[in-house]
Amino acid sequence: MGRRFPAGALAVLAVAAALVPSCAAPTVKRAMWLWQKADPAAVVEWAAAQKVGEIFAYVPPEPTAGERTRLTELKRNADAAGIALAALGGTPEWTFDHAAALAWQRTAMGTGLFRAAHVDVEPYHLPAWKTDRAKTVASFTSLLAELRDADPRPLEADVPFWYQTVPSGGRTLADDVLARVDAVTVMSYRDTATGPGSIMDISADMLRRGERAGRPVRLGAETLDLPDCPHCSFHGKDREALATALDQVDEAAAAYPAYAGIAVHDYAAWTALRP
Repeated sequence: MGRRFPAGALAVLAVAAALVPSCAAPTVKRAMWLWQKADPAAVVEWAAAQKVGEIFAYVPPEPTAGERTRLTELKRNADAAGIALAALGGTPEWTFDHAAALAWQRTAMGTGLFRAAHVDVEPYHLPAWKTDRAKTVASFTSLLAELRDADPRPLEADVPFWYQTVPSGGRTLADDVLARVDAVTVMSYRDTATGPGSIMDISADMLRRGERAGRPVRLGAETLDLPDCPHCSFHGKDREALATALDQVDEAAAAYPAYAGIAVHDYAAWTALRP
């Protein structure tokens, strides 16, 4: 199912577009979530300085004329800096409201501004995750297949690191997601790079599954304040500490052929870290 790439082609795929391989770990380009209506020039200036190769830029379901203008300006600045854009969208309700998700995809990708769609759905936030998980999982995986089939451009999904613990049609949800998208970004939110309970520790399973599925796997680092999970974020640390940890992840993840770099969540919180 899905646009499966031969396992041997992972290195070639990872070189393409913004998915840069880990063979040159210290210079792997980053990615970044952009949920805010931030100044396009400032966003791209920051991204370029941080060696960000792709920005996941939020597109509302019904963008106003002003929002379209801002996204167009973001595209113009990003192109000049050699930075790719992916349309970012998603809400847990899309799990069952496929029409809304598909309408968003048509709108976002219809702008011609984005190389890919990047969805963040997180069905586990719905009450149905507890009351009827099997139905919720089935509807979620069906949604991904519909989004994949509705547009020829790549589809990337944000996933938690623990989807391998969730049954899905005789397999795991991790495997079923990988079978329906072109790439994943793991929300591997921890404040250490290696060792027990680190970014690498919680991501290793998905990296191995990505290799078997022929899918690039990005890892994610959090910078938002998470009072309920302070060890899940670099909030409170300085930018140097984050940069050092990301380089350490690049080095450790180089052993995994599926590794496609790190995405930082998100622009506003990252720029707010102490210099």
